[in-house]
Order: sequence, then C-alpha cells, then structure tokens
Amino acid sequence: MTQSAPIPAAPPAIAFRGVVKVWPHAGGSVAALDDVDLQVPQGGITGVIGRSGAGKSTLLRLVNGLERASSGRVEVLGRDVTAARGRDLRDLRRDVGMIFQHFNLLANRTVRGNVALPLEVAGTPRGRIGARVDELIDLVGLGPLADRYPAQLSGGQKQRVGIARALATEPKVLLSDEATSALDPETTTSVLALLRNINRELGLTILLITHEMAVVRDICQHVAVIEAGKIVETGATYDIFAAPRHEVTRSFLSGVTGAALPGFIARRIVAQGAGPAILRITFAGDSAADPVLSRIGSQLGVDASILSGTIEEIDGRPFGNLTVELPAADLSRVRDFLHAQDLRTEVLGHVG
Repeated sequence: MTQSAPIPAAPPAIAFRGVVKVWPHAGGSVAALDDVDLQVPQGGITGVIGRSGAGKSTLLRLVNGLERASSGRVEVLGRDVTAARGRDLRDLRRDVGMIFQHFNLLANRTVRGNVALPLEVAGTPRGRIGARVDELIDLVGLGPLADRYPAQLSGGQKQRVGIARALATEPKVLLSDEATSALDPETTTSVLALLRNINRELGLTILLITHEMAVVRDICQHVAVIEAGKIVETGATYDIFAAPRHEVTRSFLSGVTGAALPGFIARRIVAQGAGPAILRITFAGDSAADPVLSRIGSQLGVDASILSGTIEEIDGRPFGNLTVELPAADLSRVRDFLHAQDLRTEVLGHVG
C-alpha cells in the first residue's frame, strides 16, 4: 500500500528573521530589537507581550513598513517588507490592517466617513464604497451610530470604528497596537470578543501587542514574550501558561493564573525551615476537575489546607493553580503522588 506524502505545514503569515532595529541615541545607538526570530501562524491570533520599552510596538510597526529593520528580514504573506518600496509597499499595506491604541479617528468625519477613508485613498469606485462601509459598520455593531462624530462616541465605540476602518481594504493580516489598554474592563471584554469573531468568521491572522496577560489568556492561541528587544519565550498560549520557563513570563502570569500568593501568606513564607510546606499544584486539561486533595487525604492520609487557587479556561481548555499547606514530613511523598498523575508541583517555601 502506497503511503501518501505528509501535508507540508502552512508557511507563516508573518516571519521575523534575525531582525535588528537600532535607534540613534545620545551620540551612539540603542537596540530596540536584537536578533528577533518569530513566526506568526496563518489564521490564528498571536500576542506579543512585554513591558513598556521592551520593543513590542517597534516590532509591530515593522510589519506594515511604518518602521524599517536595521538588518534582518520581515516577511508578510511571503513578501519581504524590508525591501518593499513605492507601489509594492502600498500593495502590501492593503493586505495589512492596523488598530491603534488611541483610535486615530478624524474628528471632522463621521463614523461612516472614517471607515470610508482607506477605500477613498485606495481609489475604490465611489459606488462600491457605500456598500462596503455599511457592511463593516454592521459587522462591528455600530449601524445606528453611522452618522455620529468621534466626539459623540464612547471609547469602546471609537475602537469599533477603528476596527471597521482597519478591515476596509479586506486585509489578510490585522495588527492591534494595545487596542484595549485605554478601555475599561467591560468594554475590553466586548472588543476582544469582536476580534475573536472577526478572526473566526473572516479567517484573518491577528497579531496583537499588549502588556496585559489577561488579554493573551482571553483571545490568543499563540504568544511571544519580549524583553529588552529579545524574544525570551514563545509557544502555544496554553503551554506557556502551564509551564512558563522564563522569569519575565512567570512575572506576567502571576496576576492572572492564581500563582500570586495573597500577602498574608507570602509574608509567612521562608525558603528553608521545619515548618509546614507551601506547595503549588498546577492543573491542566482534564486533571483540572480531579479531586486531588480528596485523594491525598484518602490514599496518603495527609491533611492539606487550601491557601489560594483558581481554575479558568485558556484556548478552550481548563487550567488552574492550587496552593496548599501540608506537613513538611509528607512533602516528598505527596509530590511523588501528584507527579504520578502528571500534575506539576512547585515548593514555594515553608511557614516560618
């Protein structure tokens, strides 16, 4: 029987290959990006997270040629952005939409006028502009507000206009520059839901930058962590949440995964000691619903007290952390028992 050849993996929608970006600074230079290699899968939502000044905005602006790499190569849909000029660059930009943190709407244009602007610039026949604009305004849920001006809109409504405008030229890639950082939590949730629906319905590749791990958790299938111009960790969002390797990643995760201990507990912990041990248990996938503490009690005869914990959903799969206190003498066999069930554990210290 003849075996069929394996299906080759789809090429990335965006690829950064050895990218360096240097800015002049005080008679010298400073590297905003330092040998960045990153691939953004087609059709998914990828988040780049980093602190202020880490280089994430510079990275994003290289994708549509708003900035140019000092060296290396940036590819979008197989085309080299770093070499594109003139008409080639204009054509590439029509395939790349962008959403801005502060909306960047024209105050003297209505919702309809702002959404129409990219089509006018692209030379779209006037007869086609109206229908396309109406379609986009309905897509983002602003039909009744089409004739309002930006000053008459809330922050969330302005961002929806920005999303509709970014989609006007039917791009294949959508860039999001801290699109929710200026919004309240409820509005953030609704805007992220809209982006998720757009990704699902239109098949767009979305690359977003953020400093909020909750945004990555809620919407991204893939994530890259950037620090001081370098990608320090990258992978599937679920895998990064379940087993972060880099200190910066763990710092970002501490506030959204139940990994951060309440202060009254943290103040009691010492690195070494004979007091009760503090153990963090990480649940992933089906194990999130397992009665682990009950089994520790019934099978090992060990009493464990819950100190903190949470279970949530990441990319459609359950994930959680549970921090418990248990006798130091039982620590080793409890960990062995948990590891045998494919659960991750971390000893945080002992009660001083």
